[in-house]
Amino acid sequence: MISVDFLNTDGKRPTHCNYCVGSGRAYESLIAENQRQMKQARELCGFRYLRFHALLHDEMGVYKEDVEGNPHYNFQYIDLLFDYMQDIGIKPFIELSFMPRELASGAQTIFFWNGNVTMPKYLDKWDGLITALVKHLIHRYGIEEVLTWPMEVWNEPNLYGFFASEQPFADYMLLYEHTARAIKAVDERIQVGGPATAGIGWIDEYIEECQARNIPLDFITTHTYGTEDYHGEGGFLDETGMRLTRLIDREDSVTDDVKTVYDCVKKSKMPHLPIHFTEWSTSYSPRDNVHDSYYEAAFVLSKLKDCEGFVDSMSYWVFSDIFEEPGPGPRHFHGGFGLQNIQGIKKPTFFAYQFLHTLGEDKLHNEDKRCYACKNDSGVQILFWNHTRPHLTVSSQEYFGRDLPSRFAEEVCVTVGNLPDGEYILKKHGVGYRKNDGFTLHLDYEYDGTLSRKQVEEIKEKCSGKPFYEGRVTVKDGVFSCTEQLFENDIFLITLERE
Repeated sequence: MISVDFLNTDGKRPTHCNYCVGSGRAYESLIAENQRQMKQARELCGFRYLRFHALLHDEMGVYKEDVEGNPHYNFQYIDLLFDYMQDIGIKPFIELSFMPRELASGAQTIFFWNGNVTMPKYLDKWDGLITALVKHLIHRYGIEEVLTWPMEVWNEPNLYGFFASEQPFADYMLLYEHTARAIKAVDERIQVGGPATAGIGWIDEYIEECQARNIPLDFITTHTYGTEDYHGEGGFLDETGMRLTRLIDREDSVTDDVKTVYDCVKKSKMPHLPIHFTEWSTSYSPRDNVHDSYYEAAFVLSKLKDCEGFVDSMSYWVFSDIFEEPGPGPRHFHGGFGLQNIQGIKKPTFFAYQFLHTLGEDKLHNEDKRCYACKNDSGVQILFWNHTRPHLTVSSQEYFGRDLPSRFAEEVCVTVGNLPDGEYILKKHGVGYRKNDGFTLHLDYEYDGTLSRKQVEEIKEKCSGKPFYEGRVTVKDGVFSCTEQLFENDIFLITLERE
C-alpha cells in the first residue's frame, strides 16, 4: 500500500536522476537524427548536462602541426556542437579525450572510430591545447557560463583499452596534473575532476595523491554497471560488442558501488567532494538486449531510488543508439545502450526518465522503496513500480533477446490524504510488457532485414508514452484512492491535476 499525505512534504525531489546523460562521442552528436533525439532527451526527460567521448579526436579537427612542429588549433566543430547544445538548453559535462594523432606518443586506438588512447608525446603541447581550448570556450560562451561546465580528464584510464600505459596510475596522475593545472591557470574557478575510472577504481589513491601534492580536484567521477562477464573473465569493456554478459545476481548491484565510493570520499581528507557517476546502466556491453527490454526501466528506477543521498549525479549511458563504438548498430533493436533506437523509437527506460521528469519539485513523505510521490502547484504525481530481478542461467543476450511475458506480481492501493477538494484530471501512464515496449512489439512484424517506414511509425505511435487512462474525478473529504494490478517490472505514473 502506498499512502501519502498531501501536506506532509519531505524536501525537494532528488536531482541526481536527470543531472546528466551520456552520448557516444562528440562527432556523433553532430548527426541530425542524434540532435533530434538529444533535444527530446532534454525536453521530455529534463537532462541538464551531456557527456561524451572524443572531444579532441582528429575527426573534430582540433589539432594539427605544421612542418616545423608548431601547433594549430581549430575549434569550429566543437563550436557547432556546443552552439546547438546551448540552443536547446543542455550544458556539456566535458570529458577531455582522446589524443590527437599528431600529438600522440603511440598508435594504439580503440573502437570503430579509432580513438587514440596514448599519452601525449609532449606534455607542454598538451598543456597548450588545453589552455587554448579553455580560453576559446570562455571567449565564445563567457566565463560565467563556462564556470558551470565540469571538466573531466580522460575516460576509464584504469583499463588498458582506454589508456595504453604500463604504469597507468602514475601516467594518469601525470596527465591529470598537467590538465588540471592548465585549466586552473586560465581561471582557478573552473571545476576539474576525475579519475573517470571503470568499476570504481583508484578512488582512494587518487584523492590521496591530489591532496598530498596539492593537485587541483573539485569532484570525483567513476563508472558502474550491473553486469558481469558471462564466462567470469572480468568485465567493464566490450569493445566489439561480441562478449556475452549477464546481470549480476545481487539486489545491491550498482547501489553497492555508489555507496562504496560515498564512504571512500567521506573517509578521505577531502570529504566534501561531489560524486558524479558519469556512466552507469544495467550493462557495459553495446550489444546487450537488456538495454531494449522493459526490465531495464524498472532496474533503473530502483537503482536511482536506492542511491538517493549517496551521489550527486548518475549519468545514464547513453540517450541514443546512434552510437558507433563497435560500429553502427546492425538491427533496429540490437541491444544498444540508447534510450531511443536509431529510428527514434523510445525504449521503456526513456519513459522511466520522462516519468521522473513529470514529478513535481516537492517530495511527499513516503515509506515505499519503489515509489516517488511528489506535488506541485497543479496537483500530485505518484510514480511506482515493481522490480523483479531474473536469475539468469543463460547470457543476457539470449534471455532478453526474446518475447518475455510478465507474471502477476502484486496489487497496489494508492491513497492520497489531505488533498484539496475539487475536480481533477486523472491520468494513468504505464510501462511494462507490451506497454511502451518497442522491442516486444517489433517482434509482431515480419520483415526482411529492416522495418518499413510505416511499420516504424506504427511502433512509435504505440510507444508514445500517452496515458492509457484519462478522466475526471471529484475529490471529497480530502482523499483520493485507487488500486492497480502490477505485473513483474511494471511501472505506473498516476497524476492528478487540479482543474
